[in-house]
This record gives sequence, structure tokens and C-alpha cells, in this order.
Amino acid sequence: GVETAVGEGGGICSGDVSPGAATGRDGTPPPSGSFPDLSHLRAVLDASPLYCIHPEAAEAMMRAIDRAREDGDSLGGVFEVRVYGLPPGLGSYAQWDRRLDGRLAGALMSIQAIKGVEIGAGFAGAARPGSRVHDEIFYSREKGFYRRTNRAGGLEGGMTNGEPLVVRAAMKPIPTLYKPLRSVDLASREPFEASVERSDICAVPAACVVGEAVVAWELAAACLEKFGGDTMEELKINYRSYLEYLKSRIF
Repeated sequence: GVETAVGEGGGICSGDVSPGAATGRDGTPPPSGSFPDLSHLRAVLDASPLYCIHPEAAEAMMRAIDRAREDGDSLGGVFEVRVYGLPPGLGSYAQWDRRLDGRLAGALMSIQAIKGVEIGAGFAGAARPGSRVHDEIFYSREKGFYRRTNRAGGLEGGMTNGEPLVVRAAMKPIPTLYKPLRSVDLASREPFEASVERSDICAVPAACVVGEAVVAWELAAACLEKFGGDTMEELKINYRSYLEYLKSRIF
């Protein structure tokens, strides 16, 4: 998984970027307003050969990769990108080509070997009743308006809603196998086996890094559209002003 924090410390959208994963083992998004220790996640992930936040899960994945290697096979998988600290209002509900969910999905699908993208509860939400999919809204003097769940994955109506952004992409297995697949010779039309070449068994951890980059790019573009400015300082001023405006509306 990949974690990205957006804040004053490192600028807007290009701030403190840390790879990681904050999901529970069942993939449940964290409670509204939670913010993981990104420096700790970075340390854990840098020590993981598979870029995985759960050591036990990483061990299981490595065993699966070793078995696939012995069988001459390959493996795909799912990686997750999360972004914390995004303000509500990035993207658009009015124009199809400016909807942030569509732009993020298109960017992730443009990565080679990616065959599916989901946001928040994603495909699992299609099998649940609405009462277990939609996030209820609450209010308190201390928090203002807030949610206790984040099944929407931080995006509603094509725009960020202030909750952590949660996107996942499914990567197919690498097609080059040590146990070659059957094919057909284009010239003779005779059956033959595909070439055997050196290749990885699983490239999902590497794809995760690419996924982080394309998500960051789309968010940077959305920030520029929202806040404008000719310089980073002007952009930050506009951003801070927008945050103050939001505070006046939610409390």
C-alpha cells in the first residue's frame, strides 16, 4: 500500500509522502479523522521486501511467491494508495471529465497490467445493502460535521469529502512463465509453446510505486485547478484561506 499526507510542512499535494498501509486485515477503512504515524509506516515498509505493512501477511505472500516460482507460474495482486489531509472540494461534480474519481481511475488503469480499480468499499459495496455502504453524517460542537466510517473512500460526487482517500488497483499476473503457455505460430499456424524468458514472479510491489506517482500527479493537478496561483507561495495562501472558509462552515 501507499500512504500520502498532504499538509503545510511539504507543500500542497507534494508534501510528506510515505508508503504504507493503514487498513485492517479485512481491508476496512480506518475511522473518520484517523491519521496514522507515517514515519513509522515508512520504517516498517522500508524493512519489508514486499512493501507490506503486516509482517505476517508479507511472510504468507513470500511463501506464495516461492510456490509459484517452483511451479513455473506467476502471481498478480492488489495494491492500495491512501492520501490523508486532503481538503473537501477537489475535483468536480458538474463535468464528467473533471470528476476526480474518474481521473484517478483512468490514471491507475493506464498503468500496464492493471485490470481493475476500486474506491473505498468498491466492489464489496455492490454486494451489501445501502445501510452498510453509505457513511452516516454526525455533528458535535468539538468536531463539527463528521463521519464515523469512510466506506466512500474519501470521494463523493466526483469530489473529495475531507476523509482519507482510499483507492486500490488490481494487477494481473505477469504473462511470461517458466512453465510456458500454449500459443500458435503466426507464419505456420502450427501450435507451439511461448518463449521462456527471465521474469519476475510478482511485480505488484513495484506497481505500487507507480500507482503512488499517478495518484499524486492527479491530485496535484486538482489542487492547481482548485487553488490556482503563479507561485507555490500564492498557492499556499489560497489553500490556507480556503481552509479558514471551511472552518466557518463546519463548526
